[in-house]
Amino acid sequence: RCSPPNETTRNQEESIIMPVHNASCWLDECLRGVLHQDFTGSMELSAFDDASTDDSRKVLEGWREKLQARGITVVISGHSSPQPRGVGYAKNKAVTQSCGQYLCFQDAVGVFYFMQLKLQKQSKSTRACRLPEGSTERYTRWINSLTRDQLVTQVYTSHGPTVVMPTWFCSRRLFLNVGPFDEGGKGLPEDLLFFYQLLRRGGSLFRVDRSLLVYRYHEKATTHSVTEETIWKLRVDFLQERVLSQWENFTIWNAGKQGRKLYRSLDPISQRKVKAFCDVDENKIQKGFYTYEESKERPKPRIPILHYNDATSPFIICVKLDMTEGVLEENLNSLQLKEGTDYYHFN
Repeated sequence: RCSPPNETTRNQEESIIMPVHNASCWLDECLRGVLHQDFTGSMELSAFDDASTDDSRKVLEGWREKLQARGITVVISGHSSPQPRGVGYAKNKAVTQSCGQYLCFQDAVGVFYFMQLKLQKQSKSTRACRLPEGSTERYTRWINSLTRDQLVTQVYTSHGPTVVMPTWFCSRRLFLNVGPFDEGGKGLPEDLLFFYQLLRRGGSLFRVDRSLLVYRYHEKATTHSVTEETIWKLRVDFLQERVLSQWENFTIWNAGKQGRKLYRSLDPISQRKVKAFCDVDENKIQKGFYTYEESKERPKPRIPILHYNDATSPFIICVKLDMTEGVLEENLNSLQLKEGTDYYHFN
C-alpha cells in the first residue's frame, strides 16, 4: 500500500515504470502499446519526466484520459531543473510514486506488444526485436538466443545484462531488496549495476521465449554515454568476485589482444592464478610465452601459450561469440566442456 500526495490510498497489481527525457517523438507509439495491453486485475502507468526540454510532459498528459478510460491509473511527475538527473534517478522516482505489487520497466522509446504484461508476469522477462531493423544485429541475436542457464553464465560478456532492461518485470519486494538504481547519472550503467546486485542477492532469471517488445536503437540513447572502459572494469571486477575467487587457477582462451588485456586488468591475486594462455593460432603458440612487461615483479611474469588441446580447464573465453563461424563452439564441444563449470565467456 502507498499514499501518494493529494490522493487516496490506491492498490495496484502492476505498475509500468517509465523514465522520460526528451522522448516526445516516440511517446505516442509507446503509450499506444500500453493502452492496448491485454491485462487482468489493476494496472498503473508511473512516468517521471527528467527535465525534458521538448513537449514530453504534454504528450504524457495528453494520454491520461485514454489510459484511465481503459482502467489504467496514471501517475505523472517530474522536474524542470536545468540539467537532467539521469536514468537511475528517474526510475527511482517513478518506482517511489507507484503502488504496484509488480514492476514492469519500460523505456519511453520502446513499444509493448499486445500480450507482453500477461506473459511477463508468468516469466519475468521477454525476448525483444530492434528498430530500425538490423541495428545492433549481433546483440539482438545474442539476447534472444540465450538459454535459461546462459542467462546466468553469460553475465560477464561485453553485451551487458543478459536480460535487456525494457523487458524487466519483478516484484516490488525484490526491487526494494536489491535497489534502488544508482543515481550517478550520465556515464554509469544503472541497469548493469542493479543486475549485478540482483545476482549477488541470489535473484533468479526467467524469460518468455517470444518477442514481446520493440526495442528502439537511436543515437541519443543514454547507453551511448557509458564508455567501453567503464563497462570493462565492472565486468572484470564482477568476474573476479563471482568466478575467479572460487578457482585455484585457470587458463585464458585467447593469447591475442583481448586475452592479454584481461590478464593485465586482473588484480595481482587473480593474475597469479593464470596458468596459461591457449589459442589456435600457431604463430602465437610458437612464441611459447607471454611476458607481462608492465609488471613491477622481478622476474617479470611469463605465462605459457599452449594449443587449446594441450591446455586444461577451467577457461575464461576471450573470443568473440558468433564471430568464428562455429569454430569456437566446435572446439569447446570437442573438449566436452560444460559452460558455467569448465568455462565462462568474457567476450
